[in-house]
Amino acid sequence: MMDIPPLGLGTWPLTGPDATRAVLSGIEAGYRLVDTATVYDNEDAVGVALAECGLPREELFVTTKLRGSDHVSGDIRGAVERSLKNLGLDRLDLFLIHWPLPRHDRYVAAFEAMLACRDAGLVRHVGVSNFLEKHLRRVVAETGEAPVVNQIQMDPSLARLPVRRADDELGVFTQSWSPLGRGEVLGSPAVTDIARRLDRTPAQVVLAWHFAQSVVPIARSANPARQAENLAALDVRLTAADVDALNRLDRGESAARDVETEEHY
Repeated sequence: MMDIPPLGLGTWPLTGPDATRAVLSGIEAGYRLVDTATVYDNEDAVGVALAECGLPREELFVTTKLRGSDHVSGDIRGAVERSLKNLGLDRLDLFLIHWPLPRHDRYVAAFEAMLACRDAGLVRHVGVSNFLEKHLRRVVAETGEAPVVNQIQMDPSLARLPVRRADDELGVFTQSWSPLGRGEVLGSPAVTDIARRLDRTPAQVVLAWHFAQSVVPIARSANPARQAENLAALDVRLTAADVDALNRLDRGESAARDVETEEHY
């Protein structure tokens, strides 16, 4: 069973010293899961923070993601080794295929190559990001292994029920990016009413909605006070009625970004 912290610190779109400062303050506040990606162009800055934070390596869980150009070229081992060098690590805790890029039809081959990197000791866990049910099922059918994680766009207005059901059925752990809906969902009366009743912030309520469904949100903030606020959401307990009220904000799968056409290199 994968041992993963319940809340991740996102790093996009921070770069350079801004990314280093944000990761250092986040780790000081209590984050232990740090999430980056090759395409963010900040692995080196994140690596500086990991080296300077003073924590033993085993106390941190570091995730990065496969760049589209490496995905398409098939240079998976090279991509892992470059990420390790940038981050100053000898092993990744989690390596994800960032987007399925179905037009190129390389995601199964990429996953197989990532499994080889795991078996070589370069990566602890191999997963995916932005995969739909059909992508997940094909990977499992053709490789005999399920990704350990599927990191998807998700918030109460994008509950992603079809993907989450497939994740659960296949034994894939769900993480969420943009868990606060890029801010739009925070002003919803359903959210603000619960926040007032619990004397919590809207962001804490929305993060608690993820926790209530055993989803690990990846929340990005460079503000130390906001980082601490997000971590405090771990103490928020929603009732079943609260969760149901937030579930009713769902706009359906069509409101999510179209992973069939997304191209990131």
